[in-house]
Amino acid sequence: MSRVKEAALIMIGLIVLGIFIESGLESFSDKDRKVTVKGLSEREVDADKVTWPIMTKELGDDLPSLYTRINATTAKVTDFLKKNGVKDSEISVNAPVVVDLNAERYGVQRHDYRYNITSTVTVTSRNVKLVRSIIARQGELLKQGVAVVDGGYGNGVVYEYVSFQQMKPKMMQEAIRNAEQTARQFAENSDSKIDKILNAGQGQFSIENRDGNTPYIKKLRVVTTVTYSLKD
Repeated sequence: MSRVKEAALIMIGLIVLGIFIESGLESFSDKDRKVTVKGLSEREVDADKVTWPIMTKELGDDLPSLYTRINATTAKVTDFLKKNGVKDSEISVNAPVVVDLNAERYGVQRHDYRYNITSTVTVTSRNVKLVRSIIARQGELLKQGVAVVDGGYGNGVVYEYVSFQQMKPKMMQEAIRNAEQTARQFAENSDSKIDKILNAGQGQFSIENRDGNTPYIKKLRVVTTVTYSLKD
C-alpha cells in the first residue's frame, strides 16, 4: 500500500507541476505579446514670421560720393517700407559693405569701376501678409531709381512658423490617438486586445515648406512610436 501511496503522491506532484509550468509559460507568452505602431499628425499653417533682406548696390571710383548715394538709396527704401505700414522696430539697416576690386589678390579681370558698395535693409515682422504685399510691389522702388538686387543663396526671403511650440501638445495627442487606432486594428485582426502602453517615444517633429512655390505655407508633421502590450 505504501508503494501505491507513493505512486499516487508522485502522480499528483507531476500533475501540479505541470499545471504550474503551463501557467508560467502562458504568463511568459503574454509578456512577449506586444505591438509597436506609429502615429502621425499633420497640419498646414501660414507662416507667422518673415525676414526680408533688401539689398542695393552702388558702383564707382569715389568712396565719398558712393557713400552719399548708398545712404540716399537706403533712405528711399526705409521710407518706402514705412509708408506701406512697416514699423520702425521691424526695420534694421546694416553698415554698408565695400569691396575694393583693385585689391582682389587673384583678380585678373579689369573693371570699369574700383568700388562695389552694398547696403542691406532687413525687415523682420510677424505681419506676414503685409510684408508679402509689399514684396509684390517692390518694383515701385524702380520709379525712384532704386534697384533691389538678388542677394543670392542664403539672402532670400525667409518664412517661419515660430508658434510651433504651442501646437506640439495637441499634435502629439493626435499622433498617439492615431497610433492607438492602428494598434486596436492590429489587435482585432489577431483576436486580441491592446492593454497597457509599454513604451512611447516623444515624437519626431518637422516643419517644411508645403512646396517650392508657397514657402509662406508650412507643413507641420509629428510622428510618434508607441508599443502596446496585448491580451486575449
